[in-house]
Amino acid sequence: MRVIAKKPLRNFWLKHKDEEHQLKSWYSEASIALWKTPQDIKKEYPKASIIGDNRVVFNICGCKYRLVVKINYLRAWVFIRFIGTHIDYDKINSENI
Repeated sequence: MRVIAKKPLRNFWLKHKDEEHQLKSWYSEASIALWKTPQDIKKEYPKASIIGDNRVVFNICGCKYRLVVKINYLRAWVFIRFIGTHIDYDKINSENI
């Protein structure tokens, strides 16, 4: 998969040092993944939440943070839509960001 873009992740881990290793690991894993369906993601990340409009919510750093991505399965693209704390996540509509 091609992850677009790494910059939001980098900006987040610069502010939250405990997050850096987890986000780098997720980025590396997603970059080599061959996800064709949401079920492929659930096999690797059973705690990920599949939500509407091809979006997936990943729990990062022991569920301390949430990462929302939008996936184009046909083109193998993963778009970073949101990274933040649970409090920040509760303020957004994850299906529309």
